[in-house]
This record gives sequence, structure tokens and C-alpha cells, in this order.
Amino acid sequence: MKNVKKYLNDKLLQVCRWIFKTPYLSKWTVYAMDVVTAAISFSLTYWIFMNLSHAAFSWQGFVGRMLVCISVTSLFFLIFKIHSGIIRYAGTRDAFRIFCSLFCSSIVLILVHLLMTHYGKNYLLPGMGFLIYAMMTFTFLFFSKFSIRLMYDYVQTTDNKHFKSIPALMYGVAPANLDLMRLINHTYDMSYYIIGFIVVGSNPKNKRIYNLPIYDMNDAFHDEECLSKFQAVIIDPKQIDIQEKHILAEKCIQTQKTLLSPLYTEEGNLDPQKISKLEKIKFEDLLHRDPIEIDLDAIAQQLSGKTIMITGAAGSIGSEIVRQVCKFGIRQVLLCDVAESPLHNISMELQDKYPHINQTPLIADVRNLKQMESIFRQYQPQIVYHAAAYKHVPLMELYPCEAILTNVQGSQYLADLAAKYHVEVFVMISTDKAVNPSNVMGASKRIAEMYVQSLSKKQKEELGDKATKFITTRFGNVLGSNGSVIARFEQQISAGGPLTVTHPDIIRYFMTISEACRLVLDAGNFGKGGEVFVFDMGQPVKIKDMAEMMIKLSGFTPYKDIDIIFTGLRPGEKLYEELLYDRETVQPTHNQKIMIGQVKTYDYKYVQTNIAKLIDTARSYNHEATVKLMKKIVPEFISLNSLYDVFDKK
Repeated sequence: MKNVKKYLNDKLLQVCRWIFKTPYLSKWTVYAMDVVTAAISFSLTYWIFMNLSHAAFSWQGFVGRMLVCISVTSLFFLIFKIHSGIIRYAGTRDAFRIFCSLFCSSIVLILVHLLMTHYGKNYLLPGMGFLIYAMMTFTFLFFSKFSIRLMYDYVQTTDNKHFKSIPALMYGVAPANLDLMRLINHTYDMSYYIIGFIVVGSNPKNKRIYNLPIYDMNDAFHDEECLSKFQAVIIDPKQIDIQEKHILAEKCIQTQKTLLSPLYTEEGNLDPQKISKLEKIKFEDLLHRDPIEIDLDAIAQQLSGKTIMITGAAGSIGSEIVRQVCKFGIRQVLLCDVAESPLHNISMELQDKYPHINQTPLIADVRNLKQMESIFRQYQPQIVYHAAAYKHVPLMELYPCEAILTNVQGSQYLADLAAKYHVEVFVMISTDKAVNPSNVMGASKRIAEMYVQSLSKKQKEELGDKATKFITTRFGNVLGSNGSVIARFEQQISAGGPLTVTHPDIIRYFMTISEACRLVLDAGNFGKGGEVFVFDMGQPVKIKDMAEMMIKLSGFTPYKDIDIIFTGLRPGEKLYEELLYDRETVQPTHNQKIMIGQVKTYDYKYVQTNIAKLIDTARSYNHEATVKLMKKIVPEFISLNSLYDVFDKK
């Protein structure tokens, strides 16, 4: 008997698995099934009342009454979208929508019934008919949907025990957490399955949700029996604040548990297609980041239908600007870069994601005036984002002439062409290293800022409102950029260490690439021209603390499993970066993350004359003479830990 029962159970499971592996039914198929269910309910209700009243059955009367009832009911099914949910994931919200649709349809049907009887027409249903019809329809719909849901849960739970190997706890019991739990436990190719929940600040003993136990935070991480039950903790980043995330990360590190998070789409929604790819919490996820809000409608209005040119389009910042502007219905995007392979990669990415956008990859050097002018003349860009630049501090200390020819001369060429070809907005990406520069790279960017500002002032005086809007944006380090410290640490951890930090007290400001580029778009939208916009980078981070946390998140112990060594400050490197000069102040804008720096402005002729001399000197590749002239143009440029600091003592 047991063998027969097991055989039948296995066969039932096989059938259910086959059914649930089929694609989801379309919402219109589900809608048709719901309407048929309502028709069956009406037929039964009508049959019951005809039998009770011993009245003669009339097909004409039956069909007419049913058409009226089903038309009203199906209309409210559409209004409340009871067909939009996936049946195998049906929940209380679906039941509530069914109830509301039937309640509203019953009210309307009663009113129709009263009107018909008032004018001497035949009634729709007698007495309590509408209530019975609504109750019967609700019962049929509820049990049909939820029986499928229960069968699906049974199959998935059974399969989880056989195929999923890593037990995990879900942090939080909010509705979004419960939905995430069900999604994880109902996904076939998941390695993890949820066996319970963690909560804080309550007494959850002996309480369960979906028949899964709820644990208090302290019990979960201190009780040996509980600790042995799970290997990972899964969070929904939208349902947990940064303090809770830090506490949870520390506890997971101490108990050697994995902290995981699901992937979200670019729009910030949970991506069911990628739910099986839970990823480990990274250091950047533990940074305190207030949500960035920008006026998307205003940006769309500015960019829609325009030709956008982006220099350095294959780089970290440039490529992200490319991705973001493509969301706003632009007419054409010009991708300018000298790096062939990365440029090809971003072009292929756009071809896949935005096939409707006219994209033009251009192997183009901002230092080549003739080439850049041919691009402006041919394509007539309306908005330019200038992200092309040399940015690595130690390398530019070795090659100051290259820094000038690219960061200064290239910016000058582009700004002049933007003015000549009547570009609407020109946005230059600068850096916090341009403030009180201590290195060649930062000083070169400050000189470029000076030129763009002075040109903007000149243009406004000559053309007024018709002048190109020249805008400069400053921000610090971006997480995930090419050559970023986090990428470097990840490589060193993969190699077994050690991690190299230049100084135990060095600190930096950090922002994600996506955040920085969203602010660039916002600043480019509301800027009037001539401003230097400074981004709120949040709290500074000590690089030593970052290294220690990244080692811990990788499951190792700092200084024991993986060492951290201090190599000394690199040429031109500061212990901390500044976003403004000490004597500068800021003005707020409509976006609390963006401020206007009250930066000293210079006369155009003065700047132009000095830059012409600087570029001529740089073309001779006389590094010392070039740096001396840079220090003359930017008096606050004081070299640190560099071979050029001797020029500051004379």
C-alpha cells in the first residue's frame, strides 16, 4: 500500500512539475477563464432560482439576463485587473481585487435590476440572487486560483528539499520580503531556499509565517542550534536602512554567514528573470547613500529629439552618461573615443539595448582640432558632455605634457567648437582634485575649468541668452570606475593579498557612477552657464577601513588571512581631497545634492594667452618648463610628494 501511495504521489508530482514548467498563461487567457467562471456561476444561480420558483425555463430570458450580468461583471474584472496576476503566485491581494470587483458589479446590477422593474421590464435575478451569484463567483475564482497556488507551493517545497542545497534566512517580514521569499523558493534554478525569517525588536518566539519560523536577530546569530540551520542571509535592499545593513553585515562576518541581495533592473525594480543570481553584498552597498532625486521630466524635455555628443564615451563616466541619455528619446548619440575595443563594446551594448537610437561610434581624438571640427560640422551636436581626460594622478606626474595636451588643449578645442557651432549646452566633467591641486592632473583640470568659465563669461557678454551654456561639474572618486581602488582591492583579495594602501589615514569621497552621471545630467539641465557645480559626495571614507571591510566581506580576517601594507603616499597624492577652496562658498540649488561653487573667474584674454603659452611649452615635451608655467597660472598648485615640489620653494 505504501509503495502504491508513493508511486501515485511521484506521478502526481511529475504531472504538476510538467504543468508548472509551461510558460505563464497570457493575461487575456486568464481573463477569458474568469469570465467563463462567472458565466457558470450565473447559470447555476439561475437554475437554482428557476427550480425553486417552478417557473418555466426560457432560453431567451436566460441568455438576455446572463449577457447583462456577465457584461457588467467582466467590465469590473477589467477595472480591478483580477486577470493581471500570475495564478501560481496568487495571494491575498488577488483575493481582495476579486472581492472588490464582485462587490462593485453587484451594486451596479442591483441598480440595473431596480430600473428594469421600475419600467415594467423583466427582473434580472429574484431576491437574494445577486448575493448568491457574487458569492458563488468569488468562491469559484478564489478556489480555482488558490488551489493552483497551493499545488505549486507543494511541488516547489518538495523540489526544494531535493534540489536546493543552501538554507538561508530572509531579513524582515514586510510584504515585499514575503514576496521575495516566495519568488526565491519558487524558482527552480536557485541554489538557496528560505527556511525562516529574521526580525529585530519583537518577540517572535513560536511565531511562523507561511509555516516558516521567525527568529529574533540575537537568537539567530548567537544560538548554536539556530546558527547550524542556515548558511546565508538574504535581504531586500529597499526594505532595510544603512544602519541595519551594517549591523547585519557585521554579524554575518562574525558568524561566517553569507549576506546576499537580489538584482534589480535599471528602473529600480526586482528582476524576476535574474532572481537566481543573488549576489554578495559589496563594500559599496554599505556606504551611506541618500537616494538621488532628479527632475526626469525636465531632463527628458531637454534631451528628447537632440543630437548628443559624448567624448570619452568608452570610459567609465562617459559610457554611463551614454546609457543614461539613451533613456530620454534622443535623436542621435555621437560616441567619441580613441580606445577602439571599449568603444566597440559600448556601441554593441547600445545596439542590443537601444536598437531604435541612431548611434555613431567615432574613433576621435579631442587633441586633433581638424578631426573634431569635421565632427561638429557634419553632425551639428546640440548638447556635448566632455568626459575625455587623463585622470590617473601618478601617471600624469610622469607625463605632465600629455596632461596639458589632453586635459587643457582638448577641452579648449571642444569649448571653442561648441561656441562656434552654437551648441546649446556644453558640460565639462572635472574633479575634486582641481581644488587646491597638489598634482599635475588636478592642476590641468583646474586650468581647463578656468578656460571654460572665462569663455562662458565672454560669450554671455557678446551674445546674451543665445550663448552656449558652459557648465562644469566637480565630484570625487566614483565606485566601479576603471582603475578604482575597489577594483584594485578585489584583484588583490582574489590573489590572496596583501592589500596595498598608501597611508593609514588617507580618506576619499565616493559616489557610484550611476549617481554621479544622474547629477551631471541634472546640472546640465538647469545650469544657466558659467557655473561650477559641486556634488555632495556624502561622508568621506578611510581607505584602510574600506580595505578591512572588503577582506571581511570576502570571508577572511584582516592582517591574519590577508595582510594590509602601507606603501606611502604616491607622487601628488593628498591625504584628503577637497571639493572647494577654503575661500570659496557654495550656493544651494533645487537639488540638495548639487551646489554652485563660488569659484574665482578670470578674464578670457588673460586665460587664453597663458594657455597658448602652456600648450606651446607642452608640445616641446619640456616637462619642467610645463609644470613651472602651470604653477604660474594656478598659484595654489603646490606639489606634494613630487619631484616638482622643488619649484614651490623658489
